[in-house]
Amino acid sequence: MHRFRLSLADLATTWFACSPIQEAVLSLRMWTHPGFYTLQSPAFERLRPAFERLDSALLLSLVAVNRWIPDFLTPRPATPSADFRTELAVVRSLPPEQLRPELEQTFLPHGQPLPALLAAGLGDPARLLARIADALEEYWEACLAPGWWPQARTVLEADLVYRARVLSQHGAAALFADLDHRLRWEDGVLAIDRRWSEQDGDITVDGRGLVLTPTFFARGAITMISNDRPPQISYPARGQGGMAGPAAPVTRRALELLLGAPKARLLALLAEPASTTELAYRLGVTPGAVSQHLAVLHETGLVTRARHGRSVLYSRSPLGDELTGGARRA
Repeated sequence: MHRFRLSLADLATTWFACSPIQEAVLSLRMWTHPGFYTLQSPAFERLRPAFERLDSALLLSLVAVNRWIPDFLTPRPATPSADFRTELAVVRSLPPEQLRPELEQTFLPHGQPLPALLAAGLGDPARLLARIADALEEYWEACLAPGWWPQARTVLEADLVYRARVLSQHGAAALFADLDHRLRWEDGVLAIDRRWSEQDGDITVDGRGLVLTPTFFARGAITMISNDRPPQISYPARGQGGMAGPAAPVTRRALELLLGAPKARLLALLAEPASTTELAYRLGVTPGAVSQHLAVLHETGLVTRARHGRSVLYSRSPLGDELTGGARRA
């Protein structure tokens, strides 16, 4: 069990963030543990040829058999909407003498020796660190940044909008309960069942803030390996089904007759917050066409919109929910 002790001041400074480098690093689990994150499998199979042209042996060596990944590769984001290169610069800034301890705490506790590629590289830790950072940057540029990340970022930002709504309407206890079944909030202590570790942890947040980050590559709430890292919890993001591909049309004929098929389909999709770009992808139409329909739905009070970072996210209003009756796709 891992316990974060939060005062009222700590609770007030708990915040959410999206981390592109976290997603890039944790996505390496897609290649070492296929089948664990099935909603992402189709997209990553399409990326396989590009991945295999990279320094893939080094990237794969960074994931332990139990899916642990060195803490220094996923630094806590400093802003709600972090930039990949800014976060990568933090990775590059690790003092080379700390590289061996970071790697050893990832692999050795489970009786697994350091992977041969990493062990050999530790003869020159500065060079190995640079090679790891370069490989991650190439992976980002070749595989994730062109198509996967823009869509993924929309889903993650939609999750943050939803969490903000839960917090404002129902409070911190409801928020933590909704994040993941592994979390339990009671008497100022946020406990997480770290099933992947036998080590207990008891951390006083003590003014450092607790950062909560959604991810596509965890099956439950997780923390850093080390208890000495700044407080952070990653949890499974909502709305991951939207990453699987274009959506099928809604089947509620009456709604289509009332609004027209395009607007009815949009309204059905907006049970979860989404951006114009994400909706256009899922419907297989242009963002311009989606914008026109969203403008009408917003003007009539059927959808709401909120800005998060560089994105404007739309979702059904209570009136839209009532009108659709929870319309489902076939």
